[in-house]
Amino acid sequence: MKRLALTLALSLVSTWSMADGLQALDQFLLNVKSGQANFTQTVTAPEKNGEPGRVTKSSGTFSFERPGKFRFDYSKPFPQEIVGDGKTLWVYDEDLNQATSRDQQHALNSTPAAIISSATSRAVLEKDFVLQAAPPADGLEWVSATPKATDGQLRSVRMGFKNGVLQALHIEDNFAQLSQLEFQNFEANKALDASRFHFTPPAGADVIRDAQ
Repeated sequence: MKRLALTLALSLVSTWSMADGLQALDQFLLNVKSGQANFTQTVTAPEKNGEPGRVTKSSGTFSFERPGKFRFDYSKPFPQEIVGDGKTLWVYDEDLNQATSRDQQHALNSTPAAIISSATSRAVLEKDFVLQAAPPADGLEWVSATPKATDGQLRSVRMGFKNGVLQALHIEDNFAQLSQLEFQNFEANKALDASRFHFTPPAGADVIRDAQ
């Protein structure tokens, strides 16, 4: 009886904890309409010939405003801007003075950026992802998102929340490369100037427009 009671208790605790991640996602999508944060990104390449994959790190600032607007400003190891204005996605490499534009909806379909900047409810996300709560870890409530499309670039996404605010975004692609974004000093519902999500290629920049 004691063992049965313990098993039941652990099962109930597990069920409660597993629900927290999805509740945190709901809270984030419902209550956080805009935000700004610092971020660090660690990208780990897959093992090759038994050797650990190469690890690269970068950092910068991130901001977003629903629906569909976001901006990543990388400062290290080199400056780069990624700007989505709701229609066009721009990527600007300052060192190369090169700007690439794509149709945002096509480029971001079934990507983590859609989770942050576009989705307004869990039901919207569930059109493209299978969502499951994951056990809490590192002081965060986690949700795993598996793309329903099998021909995309992503294998899995994990989102970590604290107090209803996004703190971590871990992305594994179909080449087993892991990208871990950690957000610091997240300011939820911060008023952001509209110009922040507008990009104009600098004079003399090489502009590449992707038709896809």
